[in-house]
Amino acid sequence: MSIDANAKYAASHEYARLEGGIVVVGISDHAQAELGDIVFVELPAVGKTIAAGKTFGTVESVKAASDLYMPVSGTIVAVNESLQGDPALVNREPHAGGWMLKVQPSSLAEMDALMSAADYAKTVGEA
Repeated sequence: MSIDANAKYAASHEYARLEGGIVVVGISDHAQAELGDIVFVELPAVGKTIAAGKTFGTVESVKAASDLYMPVSGTIVAVNESLQGDPALVNREPHAGGWMLKVQPSSLAEMDALMSAADYAKTVGEA
């Protein structure tokens, strides 16, 4: 299992990685492993503004459907269109090609409320 040392993590297993003022959002390697084979990802439209902690989409696997929660408040500036044709990309590359959203954050201070990679690793028993 891999944990992106450059990301911060929500208790609900979404990651938020700051890249040049934009926050890249996806689910952790731990989350995708727990879900199993992902068969569908529903994401919001570009331009939508969503508050931290609110649902932004759904991920469906062969085991279950799970809501996805925004780790930081902001406006969606990009969605990963590749996931429409290949949702299993989240399984193969959760921290790279399997990202879900790019968000213009309302406040970067919200990143401080998220877990560090080290704290997340302890939470999921990887430390």
